[in-house]
Amino acid sequence: MITKLTRRVLPVITGLILTYIFFPYLYYYGDYVRQTNPFSGQRSIEQAFTPTDSELACLRGGGGGGGGGGGGHVPFPVSGSGSGSNSNKEIESGHPSHFSREGSIPNIVHFIYGLANPQSHPSAGHFDFLSYLAVRAALVSLQPTVLNLHYTYLSSPPSPDPGADPLSNPWIRRLAQKWPDKFRLVHHPPPPEEEGTQYAHLSDTLRLQILLEQGGIYLDIDVFAFRSFSPLLLSPGGGRGGGGDHQRDTLLGYEGGSRWGLCNAVIVARPNATFIRRWLDTYENVDLEKEAWNYRSVLLPKELAEQGRNDKSGDDVVHIGKEEARGNEDGKDATAKGDVCALPPDAFFWPTWTWRHIEWMHTPLKMKEEKEFWEGQIARNGGGLFENQMAYHAWGQMAWDRYLKWLTPEVIRTKDTRFNLLVRRFLEDDL
Repeated sequence: MITKLTRRVLPVITGLILTYIFFPYLYYYGDYVRQTNPFSGQRSIEQAFTPTDSELACLRGGGGGGGGGGGGHVPFPVSGSGSGSNSNKEIESGHPSHFSREGSIPNIVHFIYGLANPQSHPSAGHFDFLSYLAVRAALVSLQPTVLNLHYTYLSSPPSPDPGADPLSNPWIRRLAQKWPDKFRLVHHPPPPEEEGTQYAHLSDTLRLQILLEQGGIYLDIDVFAFRSFSPLLLSPGGGRGGGGDHQRDTLLGYEGGSRWGLCNAVIVARPNATFIRRWLDTYENVDLEKEAWNYRSVLLPKELAEQGRNDKSGDDVVHIGKEEARGNEDGKDATAKGDVCALPPDAFFWPTWTWRHIEWMHTPLKMKEEKEFWEGQIARNGGGLFENQMAYHAWGQMAWDRYLKWLTPEVIRTKDTRFNLLVRRFLEDDL
């Protein structure tokens, strides 16, 4: 006989079981609706763009002034820009037509990982196969004089002891064994454990401090470099089209077809760069918890680069016309400080982090002709899907649960997606 208590409890238990079973699907669908609805703003991020003359000049180390600025990108990234075969050869060779070796940015690569205590912050993850592959891509493609991995916690299994041996992690050990002359571990003591500590912002400030002192190339751990950054390391000239004498000391890439910000996932800078110093100074005496999570890492850098319109110091200022200002919401002419060079969106951050772009990167290529087309594009473009693509930010925060966490050496080797085609060449035979 079913009692009254049973009749009351049974629906509750059934509901809990069904919620447990279907919650991942409900969460996935809810996230899909949140990101793809007409009010999400993602269509603006995905919008078509055309690299400008000044952006291409920065990309080529100051040797690409003039010319039409290249062909456009459609909202879905199905083709690269058409800025000319000669410019692409210059980028691939690392020797643009006009450059200065004197005062070039050092070819030192910096990664940061493991700042958060894994015991109190288990969601921070650990240095895994994909982290290894990103570091190996930088070693292979950039051929740095040294690659520094800055860390606090790296051991395996994850330990709350900051002094635990990082070589206990098999991927760290593999890097140390295969690249003993280039791969270096740089330990940083743990910050004070305080309520409200935001480790993403700690990473933001640490990368700026490192670049201010040493200069070089900073990459997020989910950035995959495809070819040499030599053109970026040479001294880019100031002025429109890259023809001036002023040396810009920092290079950043626009995020999104709307150019809504300059993203800090890839930063190229000289030591003691004035732009890096100005950027770092903005972190003092501010309540970061009251800001949008990406304000100081994406939106603020663009604001700093445009502050030259009100500059009264007499410093060198580069005025950018309406073509270069494309993506500004107000449509007005922008003015950029002469100490920062902005690269086109497809240099590092295209495709973007939006739901549709991430899906496009990881959807299996079912037709043989489609696979061969993208393999041909990658071969022609020096490792990238598009002519201007020097690296790809894999957007780990947005793509991890849906795609990245399922990737293994075997999956990358056998499953044909655009992402897998891009990174497959960095796999070693014994993986």
